[in-house]
Amino acid sequence: MNPSISLEVSIDDQRLDVFEAKQHLRSYPVSTAAKGVGFAVGSFRTPLGRFRVLEKLGAGAATGTVFRSRVACGIWQPCDVVTDDLVLTRILRLDGMDPENANTLQRCIYIHGTNREDLIGHPASHGCIRLRNEDMLELFELVPPGAEVYIHPPLQRRGKLIFLDCDSTLSAIEGIDELARVRGADVYAEVVALTHAAMNGEVPLDEVFARRMDIIRPDRAACELVAAHYVATLTPGAPELIQQLKANDWLPVILSGGFAPLIAPLARYLGIDHVEAVPLEFDASGNYAGYAQSYPTTRNGGKNLIIREWCQAIFPQRVAMIGDGMSDLETQPDVDVFIGFGGVITRPNVKQGAKHWIDNMTDSQTLLAMLNGY
Repeated sequence: MNPSISLEVSIDDQRLDVFEAKQHLRSYPVSTAAKGVGFAVGSFRTPLGRFRVLEKLGAGAATGTVFRSRVACGIWQPCDVVTDDLVLTRILRLDGMDPENANTLQRCIYIHGTNREDLIGHPASHGCIRLRNEDMLELFELVPPGAEVYIHPPLQRRGKLIFLDCDSTLSAIEGIDELARVRGADVYAEVVALTHAAMNGEVPLDEVFARRMDIIRPDRAACELVAAHYVATLTPGAPELIQQLKANDWLPVILSGGFAPLIAPLARYLGIDHVEAVPLEFDASGNYAGYAQSYPTTRNGGKNLIIREWCQAIFPQRVAMIGDGMSDLETQPDVDVFIGFGGVITRPNVKQGAKHWIDNMTDSQTLLAMLNGY
């Protein structure tokens, strides 16, 4: 193996180039992260900068060998239908060489083969760099341990990004209120009053969030009931709108102060791949064990933070937000267009502050015109 081999990855071109003594040797199409670039643990984004190949794993293994925690544990066949993001065939384990990417080993960022060869050439991974399996076999033989790798930052703007609130926007319910309803009429009335106070901007969101959860303490069974209710109470026109948005190069992201496990089934039903919502925790018996109190959308200004992270990660051409509450209206300075939604409930403070307003999602052409600035 040649110690003068080095690798460069282009986020813009979704390409990995191999150099020998600075002379171009090979090019391979790749997939970097669907969520763009970033350095945070758990972000599912591809880090940038300087790296080295710390370790090579899988020598001699069959094409399609599945690795979990870097241990071979089976064989994937092209006819297998698998929704997981599998690490296949070979692994080049990366170690970050810059202060920003020093957590690369902790994040388990690899160059590896994939079961989603159909997505190669498009950002689609969970942070790693995916290659076709045959390409991965060839690259593995070319690259020595210690080889330098450089992942270039994106320079081209990519697509359009739209954030959609969930509760009282994509669905007619407020999930937290429905969790309270399971606990009885008195608890429901108390929690609904707190929800309206927060959505109307009368009480800080972080204060209301903790108080509601201390009252409700929902278990897994209650959450599954409410998750099904989200899908059953879809806002009219929402599925068609999502289809139209995707057809017009908008990447939809649900951005919610609700709970991720409750919203996930709705997202799958609508064909939305990305959900930014509050994680919930349960014990082994399914009892409530808390929520991620530091998650941004549990407090005012948190949605702005997540929008800014996404914009830094994928460098979009245009950014939009649709929602009904004050935490949605707060995002107006951080997006190109904010559209207030009153199809479930009209909040006067939001309607007054929003530059654009709709009362239904059924007229997708008018909404698309607003989003595109026509």
